[in-house]
Amino acid sequence: MLYHIFVKMISPTAPGFPTPLLEKKRLKLYVGKLPYQTTDQELADLFGQYGQVLSANVIVDRDTRRSKGFGFVEMSNDQEARTAMSALDNSTLAGRTIVVNEAQERRDSRGGGGGYDRRDRRPGGDRDRDRDSGY
Repeated sequence: MLYHIFVKMISPTAPGFPTPLLEKKRLKLYVGKLPYQTTDQELADLFGQYGQVLSANVIVDRDTRRSKGFGFVEMSNDQEARTAMSALDNSTLAGRTIVVNEAQERRDSRGGGGGYDRRDRRPGGDRDRDRDSGY
């Protein structure tokens, strides 16, 4: 009985167990300067030569549905990802030299976009800024 209590206490599924310790951080790769006709499957096949690809996504414009010329690849482990990165960075794909490096964490870009500021629309520019800078 004591054994079952102990196992439940240290079980990864036990409440309060720090789950981030269980998850092995996978390296996500950024792939840039892709030929615009590259598909998700072609990207997966390219990186699949170096290990198991968990996901491969070419980023497309949401309005036109055309490729933006870059994508992301996630591989099953760090070593495979690093091997693929060193082998494919500055290599040629369909006549274009591609760039492969570690993807950066996405910054929070929520904020409404557009950046409308009423002062920017007035004739004469931003008079307050000019006054503050000594002009």
